[in-house]
Amino acid sequence: MEFEYWQLLLFPLFFGLGWAAARIDIRHLVRESRALPRSYFQGLNFLLNEQPDRAIEAFVEAVRVDPETIELHFALGSLFRRRGETERAIRMHQNLLEREDLKQDLKLQALAELGHDFLKAGLLDRAEEIFDKLRESELAEDAKRNLLEIYQLEKDWEKAIVIASELPDFASHKEIAEYHCELAAAEMIRSRHDLAASHLQTALGRNRKCVRASLLQGDIAFQQEQYDAAIDSWQRIEQQGPTYLALVAQRLLDAFRKLDRREEGLRLLRGYLERYPSLDLLDVVFQLVLEGDGPEAAYRLVRDELKRNPTLLGFDKLLEARLLFAAPEIRPDLDLAKAIVQSYTRRLARYRCDNCGFKARQFYWRCPACGGWETYSPKRTEEFDLTP
Repeated sequence: MEFEYWQLLLFPLFFGLGWAAARIDIRHLVRESRALPRSYFQGLNFLLNEQPDRAIEAFVEAVRVDPETIELHFALGSLFRRRGETERAIRMHQNLLEREDLKQDLKLQALAELGHDFLKAGLLDRAEEIFDKLRESELAEDAKRNLLEIYQLEKDWEKAIVIASELPDFASHKEIAEYHCELAAAEMIRSRHDLAASHLQTALGRNRKCVRASLLQGDIAFQQEQYDAAIDSWQRIEQQGPTYLALVAQRLLDAFRKLDRREEGLRLLRGYLERYPSLDLLDVVFQLVLEGDGPEAAYRLVRDELKRNPTLLGFDKLLEARLLFAAPEIRPDLDLAKAIVQSYTRRLARYRCDNCGFKARQFYWRCPACGGWETYSPKRTEEFDLTP
């Protein structure tokens, strides 16, 4: 294709059109900026200078001067909520809802923001009322998610199950199974074992790997003196999540003792300890060996386990075992060593949430910090950190 010299005339034309378009955009921007109140630009300046409190006051003044700044209303309301100033956020969004000229989509947005304000403020009944109104709107998905959070906070598990079933992409079978476990645990407290068993069967139908359901099934059987059935339920956990066996080790031991099959229980637990090392499992087996074979055998058990899985918590248990048959002249030194080790192990003997890192002395099925289900590993912090 040959180049024609007349085509050079197109370049000035293109540049001219671009310059004209830029001028039009600049004039439009200048016209819009002049329409904004001066306090709006003061607020921006305070933000740039990292003075958020003064920026907020300037933006509030901008809203007062020009009530048409709808987006600024929403931005300020969200900012107040994040800062914990829920009363100001509530007033901001209520003022929007009282405006008769507000479009329907903006009213829905303002109503949703007000629901978030109430939720943040802990006014769960008022938040629930708002999100329930939004269930049939275009904001239904977000409304249902917030309702699910509210029902979990209120421990209204029946409603949580219903709303979670409407959110298949958000609420997993694992979480719904946990709701049924919560209902089962409540029925067990009331000694309504048939209802509890029904909820646990539903939980396993939702999630066949629900460890908690198997654990509670074993508890029901144990309470009804069906010790073999209890052992079967707890042993099922090996296929569902073997690391959770530490949670049922003492339960298994109690059931075998009730059946006068202590040695069988010891063999089972020692096998678990061999395959799935755990400090909690070690503690149960240690007590069993100590009772049956004496302190020296218990000491050898802990020493061998410490060689296999070296931890400070295990070393603390080793010192405890050694003190049981220590000579009087070395006992003070062992006591001193144990006291020093324990000063470090207190913060290691905790459970940690995989999701948010929150640590607790007791095991939780639902993290009290982030609300995640089954986010706690049944391993203590130290051995969890050492796991590859």
